[in-house]
Amino acid sequence: MHEETAQSAIDTFISAFNASDDSYVTALLSQALTSDVIFWGPLGRSEGIEAVERFVLDIRHHPAGSGTMVRCSGVDAPDEWARYQWVFTTPDEGPRLAGMDVVHLRRNLIDQIVVFAGEILPSS
Repeated sequence: MHEETAQSAIDTFISAFNASDDSYVTALLSQALTSDVIFWGPLGRSEGIEAVERFVLDIRHHPAGSGTMVRCSGVDAPDEWARYQWVFTTPDEGPRLAGMDVVHLRRNLIDQIVVFAGEILPSS
């Protein structure tokens, strides 16, 4: 797998968290994910873009306010899987959630996402 292809899909996926309006989330996810994507998140396994969209919208509607999700590492794509680190920060020095995702790509789109979220830490 080419790291550039993985990085493009990952960055499009992350852009859904930072969309200017909720109405853009589905379109951005559709550009990054297969329709039958498998999502392994904090609450278990789910399938489909709609499941990932619910997760993204839940993060976007954080009680501390809408935050920003950024990729804070390069994309390591040694074989069929790619991994990267991310951080989500809410406004006004609110909570910060950090973690790592591992994704699998099929036809240049993400068909599996495994989220490893770390502790919520204060912004620094």
